[in-house]
Amino acid sequence: MTDQAVDTGGVQLSGRTSVDSHFLGRTRELKDLRADIERAGLDTLSGRKAPRARVLLIAGRPGSGRTALAEELVREIADRYDGGVLRARLSEPDGTPVPVERTARELLSALDRPAPPGAAEDDLSEALRAALAGRKVLLLLDDAAGAEQVDALLPDTPECLVVAVAGGPLTGISDVRPCTIGGLDTKSALELLTRHTGSVRITVDPRAAEGLVEECRAQPAALRLAGGWLAARPKAAVADLAKQLHTDGSDSTPLSRVFRLVHASLPAPAARILRLLSLAPAGLVDPHTASALAGCSVSGAHTMLDDFVALGLLRVVDSPLPQYEVPGCLQPLLQAASEAQDRPAELQLARARMLERTVRLLQSCRAITETDNPEAREKLQGMPRALRFPGPRAAADWLTFRRSALLASARLAVADGELDTLARRLMSQLVRAMVAHFGTQAAAADLYGIHRLVLDVAERRDLPREKAAALLNLADVDAQTGRTAEALVRYRAALDAGREANDPYATGRAMESVGGAHLELADYDRAADWFGRALAQRLARDERADAARLYGRIATAHTYAGRYGEALRHWRAAVSGHRKNGDVAAQARALSELARVQEYAGRPEESLRTCQEAVEWARRAEDVRLQAALQLRLADTLEHLGDPAGARLHRGTAERMLGDELPESVGEPEPSEHGANACEIRSASTED
Repeated sequence: MTDQAVDTGGVQLSGRTSVDSHFLGRTRELKDLRADIERAGLDTLSGRKAPRARVLLIAGRPGSGRTALAEELVREIADRYDGGVLRARLSEPDGTPVPVERTARELLSALDRPAPPGAAEDDLSEALRAALAGRKVLLLLDDAAGAEQVDALLPDTPECLVVAVAGGPLTGISDVRPCTIGGLDTKSALELLTRHTGSVRITVDPRAAEGLVEECRAQPAALRLAGGWLAARPKAAVADLAKQLHTDGSDSTPLSRVFRLVHASLPAPAARILRLLSLAPAGLVDPHTASALAGCSVSGAHTMLDDFVALGLLRVVDSPLPQYEVPGCLQPLLQAASEAQDRPAELQLARARMLERTVRLLQSCRAITETDNPEAREKLQGMPRALRFPGPRAAADWLTFRRSALLASARLAVADGELDTLARRLMSQLVRAMVAHFGTQAAAADLYGIHRLVLDVAERRDLPREKAAALLNLADVDAQTGRTAEALVRYRAALDAGREANDPYATGRAMESVGGAHLELADYDRAADWFGRALAQRLARDERADAARLYGRIATAHTYAGRYGEALRHWRAAVSGHRKNGDVAAQARALSELARVQEYAGRPEESLRTCQEAVEWARRAEDVRLQAALQLRLADTLEHLGDPAGARLHRGTAERMLGDELPESVGEPEPSEHGANACEIRSASTED
């Protein structure tokens, strides 16, 4: 049933199980919904232009086919919205509402308008409305938990349309057009059964078939399970199934009665695997997830998942990977069955196996990018074949298509509370894999969320070293995105945690970052003071390269404050430090900045000599861009000294070096604000 794109012994990259997704029934509902789109709203009737997008609400119980109806409506009217179709699910499989912040970020990403990592919910909602302004977009919000979620995501553009799916009314949103659905019409319900059982058993005993539809109350989810049960038993009569459901005697829903029957009819191993799927993060399952949960082979798990699809227990996800989704209406039934029949210790062990498998896949995903590293190659070859990727592109695709499940795995591990060591390993490997394949900037939003989870674990388990690392990472992102005040608070907290952990690396990084935040806030006295504290620590530890760099940062703070004498003294110390360390490029840059400050201080002759020395060191460092910038500075200085011919000579030299690409400035490079990842990996992980 599944076509494989790679060797079945490795991680599979593509696999699809064909399913018939042709929509059935709901003719009247679709007609009413289309009419509601054309109908004038209350604002229009009162002579005012509608201020926001119209909302069509499709309400119904889980299993009623409400999402299928919404998707069919979207399919029929999508061509009216040239801005495209956006989709978002507003509840987790267990019913927990998805934070608006996460949903807004996902929608912005779909619009190619990524938002700053760590941005607040209100800012993200506003950014989403701004991105939708002037666009005609169709927005499908599935499984809404309440009106607040929908309201926060509503476009301000009247030309947009929102189709919301919920269990009940969305009180508080004006001019909502509700469409409440129940079961299918009898003809459509019988056709749905026929797709599973074939036409013979339905036409032979049509009254029994209608009785089965009545027992299922024509609910699509219940009918699919009933049809799957019959399809697996070619000799069973429709009347037999209807009778079993009728004699159940419980007052539960039709869906739960059919589910109990299907679950009880499964072989014990298959029933156990089915129940364990309730642990799958975000309700998304692949063969590795099922294999780890059940403790069986990957190929055996894959076959079992396809069998569950045939029984109506799973849906195939449209993805290049073999992925499946637990229907939301079945999630609480699976969870209840698992709690009733599986021991808590067994569930915890299954969850741990699943997360451990995820950790190993992430290790493999990262290791495939380090093929030039003998240690990484050896580690990769030592992994079971089923955990190895054919190449870096395959690993990146896996990481992309499993992203939502991987992030949900991290949240699950942290929420569990009993798996904190495993949670830390999982998040460390997830960070490493994302950075290896996508880069720090591209993965920044996801990394920010992961670092917040690391912080949760560190605070819960009182791990000051990991807490310092997470705070540094979060503060770095805050600083990069202009939230300097928030970054400063986190840097100070990281400093306290680093001191508590007696971690000199985290302490030194935090002190320097506190200084950098004060510099950004134009508090130059405090900036110089904190840089000085960091310098004292570096000198005490004989960390000469960092000490030389910090002399430059102190000089920068004094320069901004107009204290040129102090700035010159510290730039000379920086030059001396880089010279002793043999760092030719850093020495050239420090000399360049020294020349700049000498010019500010009104010493053009000294600036000229220093700049000429800097050119020589830049030449030795083979830094053409710096050489060109210094030539331009020489030209400016010579013009100031009344030598226009010499100035033209140096300017021409710079132009020949870089053509039209002339640098605006050259300066002592600030320490990378992305360096926190190394701290996080070192302090939050217990393994490579």
